[in-house]
Amino acid sequence: MMTSNPVLAQLQRPDYVVLVGYFVLMLGIGAYFFRHMQGLKDYFTGGNRIPWWLSGVSFYMSSFSGFTFLAYSSLAYEHGFVAVTLYWVTVPASLVSAVFFSGRWRRARLVSPVEFLETRFGPVTRQLFAWEGIPVKLIDDVLKLIAIGTFISVVLQLGEDTWTGILFSGLIILVYTFMGGLWAVTVTDFIQFIVMIVAAVLLVPLSVSAVGGVSSFIDNAPDGFFRLSSPQYGWGYVLCNVLLFALAFSSVQWPLIQRYYCVPTEKDARKVGYLVAFLNFLGPPLLFLPALAARQFLPEIDDTKTVYPALCVYLLPGGLLGLVIASMFSATMSMLSSDYNVCASVLTNDVYRRLFRPSASERELVSVGRFMTVIVGAIALVGAIALTGTKGDAFFRTMIKLFSVATAPVGIPMLLGLWWRRMTKHGALAGFVVGFGLGLGMMQFGPAEIVIGGVLLKSENLVLLTTVSSTLVAMIGVSFLFPATGGDAVRIADFFHRIETPIGALPDDADTSTARDGVASPFRVVGVSVALVGVMLLSISPFLEARIALVTNVAIGLVLLVVGVIAAWRCKTTQATEEAS
Repeated sequence: MMTSNPVLAQLQRPDYVVLVGYFVLMLGIGAYFFRHMQGLKDYFTGGNRIPWWLSGVSFYMSSFSGFTFLAYSSLAYEHGFVAVTLYWVTVPASLVSAVFFSGRWRRARLVSPVEFLETRFGPVTRQLFAWEGIPVKLIDDVLKLIAIGTFISVVLQLGEDTWTGILFSGLIILVYTFMGGLWAVTVTDFIQFIVMIVAAVLLVPLSVSAVGGVSSFIDNAPDGFFRLSSPQYGWGYVLCNVLLFALAFSSVQWPLIQRYYCVPTEKDARKVGYLVAFLNFLGPPLLFLPALAARQFLPEIDDTKTVYPALCVYLLPGGLLGLVIASMFSATMSMLSSDYNVCASVLTNDVYRRLFRPSASERELVSVGRFMTVIVGAIALVGAIALTGTKGDAFFRTMIKLFSVATAPVGIPMLLGLWWRRMTKHGALAGFVVGFGLGLGMMQFGPAEIVIGGVLLKSENLVLLTTVSSTLVAMIGVSFLFPATGGDAVRIADFFHRIETPIGALPDDADTSTARDGVASPFRVVGVSVALVGVMLLSISPFLEARIALVTNVAIGLVLLVVGVIAAWRCKTTQATEEAS
């Protein structure tokens, strides 16, 4: 057993090289796409021309943040493999979303995720859901920024000073999202995915080696450490999270819905969902295994929220520590940039253009979109700096409770509105009011936990079940009691005609982008960026003394360099072929 109080590593010159190179690359991608943002659809939907593989990786990266590393690593350290199980709930959630809703979101032909609500339910519902969703996203973003600030304070040994990391990362995200819109967000998400996976692949063998190998890791683990569930997080809790994530991935998580309607066709939208399910299955064991191992070589950590950064500074040599810091930035930057972009799309399209400037030009709307991006990012930054200090399991459960209250009253009307013709605007409003009100009441006055049929349910589970059941009962009951008539019935019929018509069959489907020349093939910028990440890894190899770290780093760096060059070359040859034809 190793000491429980290791001397933390100091950042060295190669770490700063990696960090500076990484952030310069992110800003460069934003600058690359800046000139292509000529219209509202370009800025907020990528002109509906973002490839499914790029959108799928962006969906995956946008579904978690630095909060995921801290909270789930803390769960893995304390409770074992159940942390992986709790994240695996995203696999069935992704499949439900892909099969039943992805194609319909694409056929809705949107600029913002709440835009269809006016056609389906009327202007009041559209504005209500827009204004309810924005504060929820901002609170979520505050927690994510706090997570990245906590990571940086541990790595840099800043003590209680977390605001420096929050401010720095928040500003970087804001700048490239401001410049390049959704194209910049999805491409940076892809590069951040590469960096995160590289960091995870490097950290896994080092953590297993630190406990003496695989057999020692298994033999010395606490009893029940590799079970799929635990007394604290039983199957009732797991199944409730499946329901929560299925609703979130299909409806109220605006950045994820955006990834369905930014691709060319409904078939591409389904591919996005299937790719996300695949990545959500492979990712958790890889990402959280180091925290499982840390239970043995870092056995006494008071604040388990700091497990992931603590094991990083304990295991990683100079250069690779900078890479893992970059990967933590990657996860948080990916989700926050998506949130900033999609919240700005709602404020621009559903509030500014709908209520104040219906005749605004495309150039004006892009300018307003950039302004709204700054406002959203600034509010999240100020909130995060003001509210640092959340700890332990409360850090995880705060997020779950927040979404348990806010998800069902909005998500269920949105999803049934895509399928059920009988549902009315009065039913949607009744479901929202009743579900949200009873959910808040359960959150404030409900029991901490309860056993039903031998299944232990925690307070966040009870909140979710209350909001789901009450929303459904109120929504269905009122829809049957007060069916749509007159203009409402005509509007609903027009909506379902549109959403049941394949992409390409309506006159406005031909005009998916204001920028007629389009955005250059993503293979070029993705290829060049991946190659640069490979060069960055190879450049720090001389500073790596541990053989396992050196060999792994060189191998990954060479692979990324070759793949990046091939991708960029493919773009060049494809363009040459198109010009010749």
